[in-house]
Amino acid sequence: MRARQESERPGPGEAYNPGPPARPRQAASVILLRGGADALEVLLVRRTPQARFMGGVWVFPGGAVDAAEGDGDEAHRAAAIRELSEEAAITLGDPGALVKFSRWITPAEVQIRFDTHFFLAQLPEGQEPRIDGEECVDLGWFTPASALEAHRAGEIVLVFPTIKHLEQLGDFASVGDLLDHSRGREVQPIEPKVVLEGEVARIVLPGEPGY
Repeated sequence: MRARQESERPGPGEAYNPGPPARPRQAASVILLRGGADALEVLLVRRTPQARFMGGVWVFPGGAVDAAEGDGDEAHRAAAIRELSEEAAITLGDPGALVKFSRWITPAEVQIRFDTHFFLAQLPEGQEPRIDGEECVDLGWFTPASALEAHRAGEIVLVFPTIKHLEQLGDFASVGDLLDHSRGREVQPIEPKVVLEGEVARIVLPGEPGY
């Protein structure tokens, strides 16, 4: 769920679910990087405002795993590469070269849920991203700090998982530092929880008070 501060009404496609939890759909996303050993920028794309889910939101390229892509890690990697090609026209040749960074599961209290595996990848030499103008209508390269500042200023709309990823990415000075840290690291799933306090919904993470 989206959070400009600590609490807020649900963001686009994030309506509260008072009933039994929906089963999360498997999904994959690519955090595309550029900057090499000197800097760190990430690619964000803006979903069309007409989309029923996350309309107008800036996200990392990604989407649901297709049934034909199978199950498990290979399916998530295949979906990540396919979605990056469809949404940003970037072609990655080797699914095994993707570096797994995180796994986020939508809170059980949200109607539309995903179990999303996030991967890191460097922008291939000679390629530049472009959007299709239909599913995605804009794109931009941001440092993690500049993306968060643009969100605070109301210039772009981000959702909670993207905000938390950008906060993590902001700890690294370069693409090289980030990849060195992430390769071989064991990734544990993160499933936030939505806590209702009167009419206010507050998002809490594992390990935080109230989880």
